[in-house]
Amino acid sequence: MQQIINFVIRNKTFLLFLLLFGVSFALTIQSHSYHKSQFINSANVLTGGIYGTINSVDQYFSLKTQNEVLAEENKRLREQLLNTLADSSNTSIDSILGDQRYRITTADVYKNSYALTNNYLTLNKGTKDGIRSDFGVINSKGIIGIIDNTSNGYSTVLSILNKKSRINAKLKSTNHFGSLTWKGISPNVMELVDVSKFAPVKVGDTIVSGGQSAIFPKGVEIGLVESFTTDIGGDTYLIDVKLFNDMTNIGKVYIIENTDKEEIESLESKGNE
Repeated sequence: MQQIINFVIRNKTFLLFLLLFGVSFALTIQSHSYHKSQFINSANVLTGGIYGTINSVDQYFSLKTQNEVLAEENKRLREQLLNTLADSSNTSIDSILGDQRYRITTADVYKNSYALTNNYLTLNKGTKDGIRSDFGVINSKGIIGIIDNTSNGYSTVLSILNKKSRINAKLKSTNHFGSLTWKGISPNVMELVDVSKFAPVKVGDTIVSGGQSAIFPKGVEIGLVESFTTDIGGDTYLIDVKLFNDMTNIGKVYIIENTDKEEIESLESKGNE
C-alpha cells in the first residue's frame, strides 16, 4: 500500500494531467455531435475487432467438435449412398432409411504403410465397436482395403496395396468384371486383370467396385483407366488403373458392414457342398 502511495506522490503531476485530459476529452465528445459520432464509430471498430478475434480463437478450439459432427453427417450420407447403390431398383428415401443393408463406422488411421510389398493400415476401432474381419474399408475417394485382424480397440486393414489383395471391380459403363491387384510398384496405380478382350475399354474409363462379393457394394469408385494391353494369351486385358485415392495420405475412413454377409456366405457354402 505504501508503494502505491509513493508512486502517486512521485507522479502526481502526470496523473493530474491524465485526469484533466480525460475529463476534457469526455466533455468535448459529449458537447459536439461530430466528435461523439466519430468516437462511437472508432469504439465499434475496436470492439468489433476484439470480438472478431475472440470468435476466431473460439472457432479454432472448436474445430475438433465441428469435424466430429461433419464426420457423423458424412457417415449417414455415405450409408444412404451405399444402400442406394446396393438396391438401384428401389431408391426411395423411405426404403433407404428403413432397410439399411450396409452400416458404416467412422475411424481414424493410426498407421499406414504404402512402400512395402504387403502393406497394412491400423485403425482406432475394434471389436468393442462391432468391427470384425472381412469388413470393407473406404473413404470419400474410393476403396482402401479389408479388415484383416481386430483387437478390443484397434484393427488392421489389408491395404489394396498388398500382393494378397484382390478386389472385384468392373468398368463403370459396362458389366465387364475383373480383379483389382497391385503390382508392387507405384502406390497410385493398380492393375485390373481378367477383363474380357471383348470389353470396350478406353483410356479415361472409370473403374468401380463390381458388387460380386459380400464386402463392398457395387459402384464404389476406384480410379481411371490409365493404359491397357492384352495378356500373353490374348484373351483378356491387363488394365492399369490410376487411383482416385492418394494412398500415401489417408486420414479418416469408413468401415463398411454388410448385414447380409453371413446369410449370403451361408447360402453360397451350401451350393458348394
